[in-house]
Amino acid sequence: MTDVLRRGRASLAFGFFAQGVAFALLVTRIPAIQDRYGVSDALLPVFLAAVPVLAGVGSVLSERLVRRVRPSRLLRWSQPVVLLALLGVGTGDRVALLAVALAVFGLAVGALDASMNMLGVSLQRAYGRSIMLGFHAAYSLGGILGASLAWAGAHWDLALWVSYLPVVVVLVPAALVGSRWYVDGGGGGSAEEAETGGGAGGAEAGVGGGIGFRVLLPLCLVMTFAYIGDSTVSNWSAKYLQDVLGSSEQLATVPYNVYMVTTLVGRAVGDFGVRRFGAAAVVRCGAVVAAVGFAVVAGAPGAWTGMLGFTLLGLGLCVLVPQTFAAAGRLAERDGRPGASDAAVARLNVFNYVGFLIGSPLVGALGGAWSYRGAMLVPMVLVLVTVVYARSFGDRPDRYGGGHERPRTADVGRGSNGL
Repeated sequence: MTDVLRRGRASLAFGFFAQGVAFALLVTRIPAIQDRYGVSDALLPVFLAAVPVLAGVGSVLSERLVRRVRPSRLLRWSQPVVLLALLGVGTGDRVALLAVALAVFGLAVGALDASMNMLGVSLQRAYGRSIMLGFHAAYSLGGILGASLAWAGAHWDLALWVSYLPVVVVLVPAALVGSRWYVDGGGGGSAEEAETGGGAGGAEAGVGGGIGFRVLLPLCLVMTFAYIGDSTVSNWSAKYLQDVLGSSEQLATVPYNVYMVTTLVGRAVGDFGVRRFGAAAVVRCGAVVAAVGFAVVAGAPGAWTGMLGFTLLGLGLCVLVPQTFAAAGRLAERDGRPGASDAAVARLNVFNYVGFLIGSPLVGALGGAWSYRGAMLVPMVLVLVTVVYARSFGDRPDRYGGGHERPRTADVGRGSNGL
């Protein structure tokens, strides 16, 4: 294990953390954004849907971009754009400016999410053991901090730009400094070397490849189902607890916070489970726990039982997305072509936004036409389908753990300090 890898892991974890903060600050202040710009209730869903749609476009474009530049370079410059677009949302005064800021945010988020996970997958390969869940744990931690800052801004009735400006001022320079130590695993150097074309494998920067969609299809479905479950919790947990289970308005805010905390805990320890039992076993267990969580929510007689269900959802769903990205990287590695892993991650990342777009309207439509208890059974069934596809994640303890494969320094190039 080299200092290059350790610094690369720490800097990438900070990138995930910063993205968690930014995204939470945006989505948790939607009512304040609507009030600032005077966006009508009819127009608001259009703005909200545009962000994941454009993020999907950004993810597709990133697949093409990384054929010419390293993922570390794409991440290095997309993260400040996301943060500055967030500040633009908070400082504008016309709906047209809001539309531009959200469009930039969406496109940059797609490139950011794709490049972060590209680096995470390749760094895990270089590290020689499962570390992917740890990166997503950092994202969850950032989400908790961002939501807390948003709560403080709402509580003290602060203007949006007052809430956003200190965060952007701190995170933009920190992200740029941290990006000096990004590592393009599997043949890349640091991000600094990527800027100058140096480092091992620089001649391959323009080579792209990818595996067939049929091979990726099971993982695409798992990603979609996982985000349908996640968006169900984020968009409907408060309403469900208050309207269906009869909780107070204050208590109705608790399930999502509990969900975020248990997601953080599950991801923080999840890599140990992958190393010990294998990715497929962890995915199966997560899917079953999440399905039980939805069943508990659907049948809960009261608010406290419902919160138990949302707690189980956090513990179950949290492992699915990181392991899906890792599995895509392993499948692409067998392809053997330069860029296959990055292309697979970029394509898979699109289904993150597909699930997000489908989940909330699906539950809302079923709840209105049938019942919200019955609507909770639909994501339960979809998550259970993940068990069928668990074989795609591997059938033995993680090949990057337990001594199966050791990292090779030549695979990760040299860091910016010449090591």
